[in-house]
Amino acid sequence: MSRTQFEHSEAYAAHEYLAPYDVHSAPTLPYGAPSAPSVRAPGDGRRAGRRRRARYAGRADASLRRLLPRALVVAFLAGGTTAFVAKDKAVELTVDGTPRTLHTFADDVSELLADEGVEVGAHDVIVPAPGTPLTSGEDVAVRYGRPVLLTLDGHRRQVWTTAETVEGALRQFGVRTQGAHLSTEGSRRIGREGLALVVRTERVVTVMADGRARTVRTNAATVREVVEEAGITLRGEDTTSVPATGFPRDGQTVTVLRITGSQEVREDPIPFDVRRTDDASLYRGTEVVQQAGRPGLRRTTYALRTVNGVRDKPRRLRTEVVREPSPRLVRVGTRPRPTSVEGADHLNWQGLAACESGGRPDAVDPSGTYGGLYQFDTRTWHDLGGEGRPQDASATEQTYRAKKLYVRSGPDAWPHCGARLRG
Repeated sequence: MSRTQFEHSEAYAAHEYLAPYDVHSAPTLPYGAPSAPSVRAPGDGRRAGRRRRARYAGRADASLRRLLPRALVVAFLAGGTTAFVAKDKAVELTVDGTPRTLHTFADDVSELLADEGVEVGAHDVIVPAPGTPLTSGEDVAVRYGRPVLLTLDGHRRQVWTTAETVEGALRQFGVRTQGAHLSTEGSRRIGREGLALVVRTERVVTVMADGRARTVRTNAATVREVVEEAGITLRGEDTTSVPATGFPRDGQTVTVLRITGSQEVREDPIPFDVRRTDDASLYRGTEVVQQAGRPGLRRTTYALRTVNGVRDKPRRLRTEVVREPSPRLVRVGTRPRPTSVEGADHLNWQGLAACESGGRPDAVDPSGTYGGLYQFDTRTWHDLGGEGRPQDASATEQTYRAKKLYVRSGPDAWPHCGARLRG
């Protein structure tokens, strides 16, 4: 029940009990007062007086009986008014900066806020704290929390503030705003819905370029912006020691890398394979190259880079095969080689070899015309059925071809050493 309602109910109760009878209008007859003139018999005066006193005394008793319960009601209502006044408190309630003075019967802060319909959340601030007992003259303040999506020097996080302006919120967060970049004005008010705020504080960054160090105070968002503020221009392939799009940190040193680049093409041979096949038409130990191998060609492109005058290791960009290699095809004899030639087996072939070549199967004369144990020229060797060069054949095959030459030409085939055949 409000105070007004209580006062109205009190007035109604007083009216209900007191209006039918006014204690100040109750009739009073003082003793010895003259009565109205009347006609009475002699000797009735004393009896009439006794009857009048008895009648008026009865009326007074009846009036007193009627007045007593009404007096008790008045006394009760007077006591209730005193209790009502004792519970009534005058307080000042300030909600988000808007004050108002009100009267309340609430016992504590939580009850006051509930009575006044003030809803509070986990991020709101109430002073005094909820549950604190109320006294008359108390000041109660409610500050609503406001969400702020704060990006501070590149780091984003969700925070809450009870400040009403951006500048006040940053003071609460302990953010240094001198020289800082703000994405909105510091005087902008923050609504209950909150806002997104980007802050870049002032930092000291050193830029090393072209042999010089430049120190700048900046609130730039990227390393590239800091380099530009230092008066340095990046050209061509120039870059920085940290990513140019990265956020510059306080106390950071950034080195500018002057880069020059070119390309180099290298060609390398690709080795060919050797493929051997057996050939029963050739004597054992005989190999015939059917197809000469040809190496392939590989072309590789490299990037050459010089950083601040120092050449880097070449970096391979691409590789392509210009020509595939061709294999070498070799026929290998598997036919058993004859060692005997009728009419020549009994001769001293070892003595002839010692005279012609010193007994060395791979011997070649200084002119390069004759080779092998018996110093065949290439034409004679082929006429005798040999393949390739005589010095490449085995000693057994060379002796076999020499015996055939003897049968055909005699010892004159070796003008200087032929006599050795006879021992």
